[in-house]
Amino acid sequence: MGLFGAIDAATSGAHVSRVWLDAISDNVANVNTDRPGDEEPFRARMVRVTSVDRRENGGVGGAAVVAIQNRGGDPALVYDPDNPIADEFGRVAKPVVDLGVEMTNLLIANRSYQANLRVIEHARDSYKSALQIGSR
Repeated sequence: MGLFGAIDAATSGAHVSRVWLDAISDNVANVNTDRPGDEEPFRARMVRVTSVDRRENGGVGGAAVVAIQNRGGDPALVYDPDNPIADEFGRVAKPVVDLGVEMTNLLIANRSYQANLRVIEHARDSYKSALQIGSR
């Protein structure tokens, strides 16, 4: 893999990190989004990623988003008859989002994005240096 391959791989990694950060921000924004007890609650979005084989993608490797899935599990049904959106039984469905997990994912996704940008910058600088050496 040459310099352009490194840039392509890091670009795909930065794209995956950006999609992950978008999903996390949506999850955190909806951590307090209640729904009536008889409706489907908000479920955290999870990004599924796969590696891309260089041989099968024209010599460019990296990572790609495969799908964005909703977190499974049973929602918490809370008895809150004073809530204006409660169902006829006074239940409210809480979102299926774990704020601790989301904050941890936020740190990881942010570091991943920064690391991929650094790889792009270093590859770009190396390429510029190689051009300057070749022009002498």
